[in-house]
Amino acid sequence: MAGKDYNHLFKLLIIGDSNVGKSSLLLRFADNSFSGSYITTIGVDFKIRTVDIDGERVKLQIWDTAGQERFRTITSTYYRNTHGVIIVYDVTNPESFVNVKRWLNEITQNCDNVSKILVGNKNDDPDRKQVDTVDAMQFGESVGVPVFETSAKENMNVEEMFMAFTHMVLRAKKQSQNRAERERERERDRVDISAHRDRDRKRRGKKCC
Repeated sequence: MAGKDYNHLFKLLIIGDSNVGKSSLLLRFADNSFSGSYITTIGVDFKIRTVDIDGERVKLQIWDTAGQERFRTITSTYYRNTHGVIIVYDVTNPESFVNVKRWLNEITQNCDNVSKILVGNKNDDPDRKQVDTVDAMQFGESVGVPVFETSAKENMNVEEMFMAFTHMVLRAKKQSQNRAERERERERDRVDISAHRDRDRKRRGKKCC
C-alpha cells in the first residue's frame, strides 16, 4: 500500500449500442450528474472513482466507449487488461437489446476471462418501456450474466448496479488468486516429492555400492 491510496485497481468497460445511455450512467456514478443533451462520445473517455468494499479501497477506472460501428477499431484495443464489462441496452429500444448478443460475442473474442453484467437503462417511463424485465432476466440467466435495470436520468439503481458489479469483479479476482495459490502449493508439493524420491534413490544407491 506504500504510495497508493487503494487496495485494488480495476478497469471497467462500458459498451453497447449508440444512444443507450453509457455516458449518462458513467456521469451519474462518477460525478452524480446528468445531462439531458445527447453528445456522441468520440472514441473513448474514462472517469475514476474509488469505493469501499468490505473494508478495502477499490479504485475503479471506468471507460466509456463509442457505440458506432465506425469507432469499433478504437474500442477493441480497450478490452486489453479489462477486469469487467458492462453491456448497456435501452429498455425503450428493443433493437439495442437484440444487439446484446453481438456485444457478448465481441467480449468473448477480445477477453479471456472477464466479469460481465447486463444493464437495461432508461427504465424511468413504463409507457415507453419495450424490453420486458422478465425477458431480460431470462436471457441473462441463459448466458450466465446478471441483469440490472437503471435510470441515469432519475438516478435509479445506478449506484447499486456499479457497487454490485464491483463486488463481482473483486470476488473474481480473489478466486483467481486463490486458484493460483493452490496451484503454486501443488507445484511445491510436486517438487518436494520429486526431491524426496531423488534423495531416496541416492541413499539406496550408496547402500548398494
